[in-house]
Amino acid sequence: MPRFLVLPLAAVLFTGLAQAESVTVYSARNEQLIKPLFDAFTKETGIDVKVLTDKEGPLMERLKAEGKNTPADILMTVDAGNLWQAAELGLFQSTKSGVLDANVPAHLRDPAGLWFGLSQRVRTIFYNPKTVKPTDLSTYEDLANPKWKGKLCLRTSKKVYNQSLVAMMIAQHGEAKTEQVVKGWVANLATDVFADDTKMLEALAAGQCGVAIANSYYFGRIVDKKPDFNAKIFWANQNAEGVHVNVSGAGVTKHAKNPKGAVRLIEWLSSDKAQNLYATKDFEYPVNPKVKPDGLVADWGSFKPNPINVSKAGELQAKATQLMDRVGYK
Repeated sequence: MPRFLVLPLAAVLFTGLAQAESVTVYSARNEQLIKPLFDAFTKETGIDVKVLTDKEGPLMERLKAEGKNTPADILMTVDAGNLWQAAELGLFQSTKSGVLDANVPAHLRDPAGLWFGLSQRVRTIFYNPKTVKPTDLSTYEDLANPKWKGKLCLRTSKKVYNQSLVAMMIAQHGEAKTEQVVKGWVANLATDVFADDTKMLEALAAGQCGVAIANSYYFGRIVDKKPDFNAKIFWANQNAEGVHVNVSGAGVTKHAKNPKGAVRLIEWLSSDKAQNLYATKDFEYPVNPKVKPDGLVADWGSFKPNPINVSKAGELQAKATQLMDRVGYK
């Protein structure tokens, strides 16, 4: 009789072990970008990574609906505003990790350890070198100056990237001053706002405007294929508080079935090896200060980032959206 009991017990133990050796990720990041990272992690650790991709909104709703029954161990998305919102919805659990504390600077992670930045996305100024000199440029705030009337291109205020930029400006300057700046931007628009950064940068290069505000990796994607593209990058606010940085990032879900495996994956994504992969795949900047930007991105030179914690992008996003509505920024 005891001999027959041994086999089911072994089968149960084996099943538990197999489950422990997989991590499920809900990701709003492009699968083509993250798959090589997960494949490398699996090859190194033997831990399988299962991925479900969708936009951040549906993924958050799914996590809420699934509750304790969710298979997700990690939620991965872009923009600190989205990560903050997921934290506010109670979708993350706090993580304590010396590895992550060492690899991810404090201003690029949640103060309570609910989520961690894994790549930096810099939203800065671009200019048409045929009509604008870099010496004419200085800050985001200066783009409200009447000297830029009819020369500014902007992406729609409906995009979270601009909402986060304005939210961080509110954190820096207060609501009243930020409102005056954004009102000045609207007055200086050269054309209607754009649906995406790529089309906006193409309009800039074609001469429809002289200056624009965009995420640097969109520029990288373009110049990687068109080295002679007629636009240049300018690091904003270098003699002030620093250029606006945002993140893509991840956190361990509240009801993770394999929280230890999830922490191990996020730690690995912050490591030198993974950060180098991030740097080469999408023209983003590593969060890990020990890792240098890749080739084309490194050629743009170094910059001083704004040190305010990026969680403010989420905390003040509602105020930022209301402010943009008030001044007619569509």
